[in-house]
Amino acid sequence: MNQIRITKQFSFETGHALYGYDGKCRNVHGHSYKLSVTVIGIPISDSDNVKYGMVIDFSDLKKIVKNEIVDVFDHATVFNKNTPHVELAKELSDRGHNVLLVDYQPTSEMMVIDFSEKIKKHLPENIQLHSLKLQETESSYAEWFASDN
Repeated sequence: MNQIRITKQFSFETGHALYGYDGKCRNVHGHSYKLSVTVIGIPISDSDNVKYGMVIDFSDLKKIVKNEIVDVFDHATVFNKNTPHVELAKELSDRGHNVLLVDYQPTSEMMVIDFSEKIKKHLPENIQLHSLKLQETESSYAEWFASDN
């Protein structure tokens, strides 16, 4: 049977700041992120299976990505917990803002690595994460490919 790749796209709004960066992105700002998640597998060949012909039900993939990424990162502000931004994070959090402290510099590159790990943990055994594309702006994005890792 043929291996097939399927892709589902998501969008979410997230703020961040890059501590120590030498440009404007050292300031707190936000992006309208677009995330494309591509998985690969063999379509189900059992005609008695309700998911016959599918690699994975798009709604099942949506649940994973929404639970692990979209619902967590949407309208949150992300800071590296190993920087002085933790003081700002505490102030924002105390005022009721959704703040995420992560173990990495919250660039698109590092976020896409984090997302790959979160998604892979929840995929069925016969489905592999093929790639992720995290678009930060209209013209800038980071990609993660399983074949590169």
